[in-house]
Amino acid sequence: MTRTRSGFAAAGLTALLLAAGCGSSTSSTTESSGTGYGDCAVTGKRGEFTLATVTEDTLTVQGDLPSKGWWNGDTVADIKDGFEYCMAATIAYRAGLSKLTIENAPFDALVAGHTKDFDLALAEISITDARKKVVTFSAPYFASNIGVMTKKGATVTGDNLRTLRLGVKQGTTGADFVANVLKPERQPKVFPNDPEMAAAVKAGQIDAALQDVAIMLGTAANSQGALTVVGQYSTGESYGALYPKGSPNADTLNKIIQQMASDGTFAKLSAAYLSKVFGGDPAAVPLWQAS
Repeated sequence: MTRTRSGFAAAGLTALLLAAGCGSSTSSTTESSGTGYGDCAVTGKRGEFTLATVTEDTLTVQGDLPSKGWWNGDTVADIKDGFEYCMAATIAYRAGLSKLTIENAPFDALVAGHTKDFDLALAEISITDARKKVVTFSAPYFASNIGVMTKKGATVTGDNLRTLRLGVKQGTTGADFVANVLKPERQPKVFPNDPEMAAAVKAGQIDAALQDVAIMLGTAANSQGALTVVGQYSTGESYGALYPKGSPNADTLNKIIQQMASDGTFAKLSAAYLSKVFGGDPAAVPLWQAS
């Protein structure tokens, strides 16, 4: 799961300007103050669109929570801002909904269509043909490359990567890229989440982790200098919101997302929440060739 924005320009990381509480440990609901939700500065016209939501007057959004920069907080209940949280808040605002509920869900369950009772999912999800068979995607809102994260000072290059011990996150396009494009000499180690994969790199259990470059940059930036992103591969992939298969809201949600892209909302969210997390310009990460 990744972006040019105004001030967020990067080869392969281009913002696609396409016409685009309370609760338990796994969910949280925030009521609108009338001008926003949580700490988000929402944009657009309140109530311009109408959605048929699973819960009355509430937008229910699932994600792999929390996620630094995208869903900020140590627990689900703590999350009050971040790119995707504020994206969801703006969608709720433009749909005239009073409440925003967020629910934690495993990434692999989301992309397999195994979750239910939600309006959309936002989890830095790359759009693929295989996933389209079981879920419905929105118009893209970000482009995504695959980043290579290593320990600081490690000798990892595009030339020797295939011979090393690699790690991937279960169910991601990074895992598909390693298996189907890189085809390393050793079977990669599969991790259920990003923190475990980062810990394995730190501990020397694997030589490199491969995941969306935005996520890898954010992880490295929060590693106190232990980790770094040494390269990236262009994949042509894009992030999209995920809807339940056959969602009656798909067309309307696409209109809202395309409107947010064209009116500069995504660029503003990138500048506010992602630039600091990246800890550097994604364009400066060397672009490696998989062939």
